[in-house]
Amino acid sequence: MDKEKVEQLKIQMQQWLNEAEEFINHIPPVQLYTAVGVVLFTLILLLIIRLFKRTTSNTIILTGLSGSGKTYLFYQLRDGSAHQGTVTSMEPNEDSFILHSEKDKKGKLKLVHIVDVPGHSRLRPKLDEFLPQAAGVVFVVDSVEFLPNFRPASEYLYEILTKASVVKKKVPVLLLCNKVDKVTAHTAEFIRKQLEKEIDKLRTSRTAVSDADISNEYTLGVPGEPFAFSQCHNSIIIAEASGLTGEISQLEKFIRENVKP
Repeated sequence: MDKEKVEQLKIQMQQWLNEAEEFINHIPPVQLYTAVGVVLFTLILLLIIRLFKRTTSNTIILTGLSGSGKTYLFYQLRDGSAHQGTVTSMEPNEDSFILHSEKDKKGKLKLVHIVDVPGHSRLRPKLDEFLPQAAGVVFVVDSVEFLPNFRPASEYLYEILTKASVVKKKVPVLLLCNKVDKVTAHTAEFIRKQLEKEIDKLRTSRTAVSDADISNEYTLGVPGEPFAFSQCHNSIIIAEASGLTGEISQLEKFIRENVKP
């Protein structure tokens, strides 16, 4: 653009500014203040609505090791049946629905968006796609096969509890001990204690990791004290369930506490 065109543009802009100033000067002060007030009120209202929408997510994530029974729970929540729950998921099961136990209730109910994230170690990065939207995380543990798997389960749970997307938003986590209908199932209290002990070892060993590797993590617990879930910034709840028999009342309670009807 040559200098002559630049000058013409400047002159045109100055004319527009002068016309705008003259127009404003002819508006009675009361009308002007009212108009400004309406604009400000509208902007504030839009901001509040946007913030409110951010904090009212309806997404609940089911995660945990492969074989813990997440897919059973997914179908129980949606259909009241464990059908199709015997196949190990290789892709996230994802759907929005009214909880099956609430289908006969009257009144408006908010849809729940349930995401069943595969537990295979190579597929876990998919979890990061959904965590920023989570209203709650359900970490499912196989109560029967807990002892052979408690170390990898502890490592996976540790990763979740130290993620910035969980800690910053204080996303509540339900530690769900599944398959409690089995005679050989371990109690929720036993599982809690073992996980706390193993996570305590993990946070000690990971202090040797370089700052670059833990830049997106948060430390757990209180320095100098044994780790306990009660020390976490977000709420950690321990409950029991049986996806096979449909005993999922504690899971449904957790969901509705975090996804209001």
